[in-house]
Amino acid sequence: MNNDEKKTETYKTGMVNRRKVLGDKHVDRALESSNEFNGAFQEFITRYAWGNIWDRPGLDQKTRSLMTLSMLIALGHDTEFEMHIRAAINNGVTVEEIKELLMHSALYCGLPAANHGFKLAEGVLKESGKL
Repeated sequence: MNNDEKKTETYKTGMVNRRKVLGDKHVDRALESSNEFNGAFQEFITRYAWGNIWDRPGLDQKTRSLMTLSMLIALGHDTEFEMHIRAAINNGVTVEEIKELLMHSALYCGLPAANHGFKLAEGVLKESGKL
C-alpha cells in the first residue's frame, strides 16, 4: 500500500470513528461548513485524531472519552467539553461516571473548573434527556 492509499484508509477509518463517537449530525454540520480556509483542518482532524489516535488498540472508546473529558475540564475548553459529553454518552459513559469524573476533577483541576464542568455537563445531559 502506498502513502496515498494509507492516507485514504486512515481517513475512511477516521470518518467511521468520528461519526460513531460524535454522531452523524455533528460530523455533517462540520463537513458542511468546510471550505477552502478550514478544509485542510477538517481532513487533519479526521485522519489524525479519529483515524490514528481514537483507533489505537491500547484503550477502549469509553476510557478515551473519560480521559478526553478530564483534559478538556483542566484546559477550560467549554465547547469541546460539551461536545465530548455527548460523545461520552455515545461511547457508553453513564451519568454516574460523568458525575464521578467531575468530582475527581475538583481535586486535580480545581473547584472552579469542576463547578463549571458540572454546569456544562448538566445542560448537555438535560438536553439529551439523560437527566
